[in-house]
Amino acid sequence: MNEALFNLWLNGLMTLLALSLLICFVRLYLGPDVPNRTVAFDLIAVHAVGIFALFAVQRSSEVLLEGAIITAVLGFLGTVMLGRFLERGKPGK
Repeated sequence: MNEALFNLWLNGLMTLLALSLLICFVRLYLGPDVPNRTVAFDLIAVHAVGIFALFAVQRSSEVLLEGAIITAVLGFLGTVMLGRFLERGKPGK
């Protein structure tokens, strides 16, 4: 009974993260400006790591945890690159 309840909670949390991820994609698409899109991109990376981690716990898979770590690093690097772009301005200035 406890394992079934645990899996139900994991599925509920993954569903909640997926819905929140969808809202972040809407914010990424709509903008209205680059800083808002940068925050949305960072949130998408955080949500992806969370979904990876929950799925890894549910499946007892260490490989998925490695995928979560890689996703976290790539999300961080993407956010840093967008921040550097905002700091320097548009190319050709």
